[in-house]
Amino acid sequence: MFGVGLAEMALIAFVAIIAFGPDRLPVLAKQAGIMMRKAKAMANSARDEIREELGPEYADLELRDLDPRTIVRRHIIEAMEDEDTRPVPEPALAEGQRPPYDVDAT
Repeated sequence: MFGVGLAEMALIAFVAIIAFGPDRLPVLAKQAGIMMRKAKAMANSARDEIREELGPEYADLELRDLDPRTIVRRHIIEAMEDEDTRPVPEPALAEGQRPPYDVDAT
């Protein structure tokens, strides 16, 4: 979780017990839980407002879809799929024919 292993979590818990004391720790954990629920409710409310403003064609929009990395990945995948269906252009030169050579251009 967030790149924190079991040893780091144990160290954080140990420091929290020492800093806040075992009697205040349950109260602080309860407050942290309430704050997390409020943050989640605010994020869901923001998502719902964005969906409402954008209209019915974006009804399945998720906030993580607005991440630029996700958008770029989606466009790259779509481009790769489109490339498979695109017709192969005919070569401009016949088999074995050499392209023209311009002395002034080289």
